[in-house]
Amino acid sequence: MSEQPVLVYDGDCGFCTTSVRFAERRIGVRARVTPWQFADLAALGATRERADREVLWIDRGRVYGGAQAVARLLIAAGPPWSLPGFVLRVPPFRWVAKGLYLLVARNRHRLPGGTPACSLPADRR
Repeated sequence: MSEQPVLVYDGDCGFCTTSVRFAERRIGVRARVTPWQFADLAALGATRERADREVLWIDRGRVYGGAQAVARLLIAAGPPWSLPGFVLRVPPFRWVAKGLYLLVARNRHRLPGGTPACSLPADRR
């Protein structure tokens, strides 16, 4: 188990890669960042299926996915980012964030940095 949190993303997706690079530059990600294609998912307590469908934040054996992974990333970044991170954990904001995350994830191939490959399952890329 890693002492430092791990941010796992889809390295084959241009939108995901662009988003992670933006977060590293502008937010300051306080985690080891790795594409799931190069991560030992079993050792991290995650699955390929889950990593292919959502960004993951793994901290002390707990796996958070999607909007809650983003919330954890923001909290770990510290002020001023931690405030929106905490807000994203509380209903009804949590529910809205989950819906928005799913909308973005399903349409990532249409968003800046996205490519048609982003819409394909990992085994077909």
